[in-house]
Amino acid sequence: MKKELINSKNQKGQLNIERREFLKKAGGFAIMGLFGTSFFTSCSDDTEDPINVDSNSEGINVNGDIITIDLSIIEELNSSGGWLLITEAQTLVVNDGSIKALTSVCTHSNCDRNWSLSNGNFRCSCHGSIFSTDGEVITGPATRPLTQFDVSIDGDILTITK
Repeated sequence: MKKELINSKNQKGQLNIERREFLKKAGGFAIMGLFGTSFFTSCSDDTEDPINVDSNSEGINVNGDIITIDLSIIEELNSSGGWLLITEAQTLVVNDGSIKALTSVCTHSNCDRNWSLSNGNFRCSCHGSIFSTDGEVITGPATRPLTQFDVSIDGDILTITK
């Protein structure tokens, strides 16, 4: 018995290699459990950056509350998943099977230029609010939806009325 005490005293503070590896892995899993995996995957590659345009862009005309877009020139909106941010008009335009237009002014903090489209939802990167392409809040901190604007198409001309 005395011999065991001496051996354990001599090994105090030292771990064998297998034990160290186990603790490293267990610590990693504990951290992932604490923060959730979304913390580590939030910057994934499924995010699409906007096509930023302004009223000086060819194919886009902003006249007060009326925005016209020539779809023969601005081809990004001709297929599902295409979208753009018209910065001067503070407007998001997306084709999610049908073309929709929303305000780009986030209802949480009034950010209007920091948008991405990920998994079919808009994300305001100022504070992380997520909105559907209809403008509905999916994840806060925003509590109010984005305003949706009227959209009509005549030939290749898309008209947005704010």
